[in-house]
Amino acid sequence: MTVKIETLFRAPYALPNGLQLTGEGLWIADQITDRVALVEMRDKVDEYGVTPLIKEIATESSNTSGLTCGDGSLWLAANGSGERWRKKRPTDASSGDILRVDPQTGATQNRWPLPTGGGTHGVEFDAFEPGNLWLTTLKNQTITQMRISNWTPLKTLSLPYPRAHGIVRLKDGIWVVHTADRVIVKLDISSGKELARILVPAPYPEPHGLSICNDGLLYCDATSGWIVKIYC
Repeated sequence: MTVKIETLFRAPYALPNGLQLTGEGLWIADQITDRVALVEMRDKVDEYGVTPLIKEIATESSNTSGLTCGDGSLWLAANGSGERWRKKRPTDASSGDILRVDPQTGATQNRWPLPTGGGTHGVEFDAFEPGNLWLTTLKNQTITQMRISNWTPLKTLSLPYPRAHGIVRLKDGIWVVHTADRVIVKLDISSGKELARILVPAPYPEPHGLSICNDGLLYCDATSGWIVKIYC
């Protein structure tokens, strides 16, 4: 699939590892501090490559590797303890956890362990089947759809590559980032069959978190700090 790729601006954090575009602006999660910022979404930024900060909140997430928005909350993928980056906190996850977070205060509203154990790099609120989340379940090289109300798995799709990261749910499929392979694969929701793929070649920033936008996709790079747009 041929696309246009453009670097837009740098995140307010060194390691932006999850993002979600909303009507308020662009939410970005930091893997080191586990803080989340809301910034203005701009296709054209100033000469220094920055965009204005609207607000910022602290959270009880750890090693934050994914972010989504839905049902009035932020949802964070805590990929284990944050002690790789900082001193361990009592609220750090022991392995992969999903946190539901108040977007105004950062307070934890609920949290759940990964159904498979192991780590996670991505989470997506399912706008087409409300009440459900999609998670990257890395231990099994799968993505899993979870019913939030009783935290039970509804569907599991096998993935073509390891190190799955950001997820975007569409009406006709689901995009999944595979960071190490620099490829974003679209899968059929029912069968898991590949429908399309986008290659992100060097020297473009490496894809990590993923979000839908009005004329394509957005991704963040946790190694360079760039926010990038894919026109497709």
